[in-house]
Amino acid sequence: MTVLSDQGKAFINIENVVASATLKQRIDLNAIVRIFPGVEYRPEQFPGLVYRLKKPKTATLIFSSGKMVCTGSKSERQARKAVFKVVDELKRDGIVILGRPEITIQNIVASCGLGGHIDLEKAVYGLTKTMYEPEQFPGLIYRMDEPKVVILIFASGKLVCTGAKKEIQVYVAVKKLQEILESKNLISYEGPEKPRLPALPTKVKD
Repeated sequence: MTVLSDQGKAFINIENVVASATLKQRIDLNAIVRIFPGVEYRPEQFPGLVYRLKKPKTATLIFSSGKMVCTGSKSERQARKAVFKVVDELKRDGIVILGRPEITIQNIVASCGLGGHIDLEKAVYGLTKTMYEPEQFPGLIYRMDEPKVVILIFASGKLVCTGAKKEIQVYVAVKKLQEILESKNLISYEGPEKPRLPALPTKVKD
């Protein structure tokens, strides 16, 4: 995972959106292989076929049951766009698909930074539902109830947020965590001004 910020800056980057979809019909995966020789399908190893798009750069697993899983998108909208594009390409080249896919966002992973140093030793006691075993892993695992996400917290102020179903939940969770850390004096900033997190998105990005 690439972190696109220097120390001392606050940021939120959506790294991966996982979406599931169902077509409510069975799909002939061998027919897809015949028509699209670039797909990956090794049924003796894995029951799903891998269909890759260059734009948006995603990988979609297609199962004979009609279920699909799309990974690699950088936004909710992009994930939906990728699924529809895969279905459109299949239909255009002769795969019979009767309905529109029903799409559900399953997980959003984001890399974030608060731009300050976090005292993980004290955070274990200042936050509820945490796990911290520094000899095994350098980050503290924090389970937030609302929104329901898991945040990996590092002493550098860097975070990894996972489990969100909507992009806005990532922003709400990170902002909420920052406020909790500040209220309990668990984070310190070096510069004269506190780094500002990005504003909540007013609409879903493309």
